[in-house]
Amino acid sequence: MKSTKPKYNQIIEAAVKVFAENGYHGSQVSKIAKAAGVADGTIYLYFKNKEDILITVFKEKMGQFIEEIALATGKQVSAEKKLFTLIDMHIKQLSNDHDLAIVTQLELRQSNVTLRRQINQVLKPYLTMIDNIINVGIESKQFRKDINVPLMRQMIFGTLDEIVTNWVMKEHKYDLVSQVPQVHALLIHGLRS
Repeated sequence: MKSTKPKYNQIIEAAVKVFAENGYHGSQVSKIAKAAGVADGTIYLYFKNKEDILITVFKEKMGQFIEEIALATGKQVSAEKKLFTLIDMHIKQLSNDHDLAIVTQLELRQSNVTLRRQINQVLKPYLTMIDNIINVGIESKQFRKDINVPLMRQMIFGTLDEIVTNWVMKEHKYDLVSQVPQVHALLIHGLRS
């Protein structure tokens, strides 16, 4: 998913840092350009405006994230292990990149309706992956057959989202990754047949 254009990649990485440090509204394109080590005008060769940079950051980072999780969960046979892998990778990815966690958990939520719709489109493959894991569990009789798949998907994604948001709001003061086994156990307890 990553572009082979070095300046484009520099801008994406710089934007994550600038948005995390200054907030979306406090970030100017000139700050992003300076952090990326490019001229202000160079930004406009790749992006229409600051909003375009934010949504592209999310598309790029989430795209990589989804590809990596899809590969890893695809290697697991059981639905329980697939779900553990998804939870583990979701938490570790954001735990390892504090700036990205701030952008995804705080800055993207302050965006306008149009931007939120674009973000929802980017999230669709991830939510579909969660649905697939639930369905594998139901079909293999590891999970209850009476599960409402859309509701369970919301519960899984919502749980992960809230755990990371809380960690960001508490300024990363505790080990987020250590919570993975307990989160998995609680979700699996609700899913098991």
